[in-house]
Amino acid sequence: MKKLQVETYKYEKLEDNKVRCLICPHKCIIFPDKIGICRTRKNINGKLFSIAYGEITSIALDPIEKKPLYHFWPGSYTLSISTFGCNFRCPWCQNWSISQVNLEEVYTRSMKPEEVISIAKKEGSHIISYTYNEPLIWFEFVMDTAKLAKKEGMKNVLVTNGYTLIDTFKDLAPYIDAANVDIKGFTKDFYKKYCGGEIEYVLDATKYMKKSGIHVETTYLIVTTVNDSREEIKKMCEWHLNELGPDTPLHFSRFFPMYKFTGVEATPIKTLEMAAEIAKSYGIKYVYLGNILGSEFENTYCPKCGKAVIERVGYDIINWRLDKDNKCMNCGEKILIIGEKG
Repeated sequence: MKKLQVETYKYEKLEDNKVRCLICPHKCIIFPDKIGICRTRKNINGKLFSIAYGEITSIALDPIEKKPLYHFWPGSYTLSISTFGCNFRCPWCQNWSISQVNLEEVYTRSMKPEEVISIAKKEGSHIISYTYNEPLIWFEFVMDTAKLAKKEGMKNVLVTNGYTLIDTFKDLAPYIDAANVDIKGFTKDFYKKYCGGEIEYVLDATKYMKKSGIHVETTYLIVTTVNDSREEIKKMCEWHLNELGPDTPLHFSRFFPMYKFTGVEATPIKTLEMAAEIAKSYGIKYVYLGNILGSEFENTYCPKCGKAVIERVGYDIINWRLDKDNKCMNCGEKILIIGEKG
């Protein structure tokens, strides 16, 4: 299929055929024939185009728990799709081979939104996840696909760094059902040094998602010696509790050496357990640890009686102790679960 170039959703025309992109907080000023920081937007004759529209780098059927989303249609499978590029530059990115490259440096398959919906139906999935690289820089294609999915009675999921402008994201929000937002660290210096962005935009966008009725879960990847201090984790947990509420699930994920951070050791298990205990001490009800097979923190526990109501091994649910109303079978406490068990 011929590669599509779709005019960007929001931008400003400037003098001398320059343009300013208004998709994310970078607000890149892009000269003719050049691309923005995310690599997906190009100035062509004084107009800004998405050169990522319909360009698929990965497509797979994943457990919804892999996103990770543990309280949104648990046990279900989701069709996951991605493109290339990112508006961050995290040096430990596990998907760097698609997120830190230009269009010419990666193999893509050109698809229309209708084809994505058709594949999801064929695979028996009623959830589409925009994931692997940053989906919000793929704004036009995500919008078109999500709208069509909604018409078909399907659900839409974002796995995102949250680096977006609310004035732009608000147009997409009505079509998004759930999001897992990566909170990369919890200081301004961290975001500036390692991501090339500003933390305030991420936090504001995450709060906006929650207030808009989107099911939100957050993930904090603990990178050894970088964002693993007790004080930083405390600040993150305090913000999570106060702004997202005690029922919003929080995932701490284990870092493994990757990309430009191959010389940094994997996160010690005790560090993740420390983070989980801090989160619980703040009153966050649903705390999980990722990339640790066999951890007790893979399970969902009733916040009232403490019994395991959903037991997991990896991404597989091995025991379900909730009734048809998602109440604990031991004490009757209502557990925050969106949707049914897949």
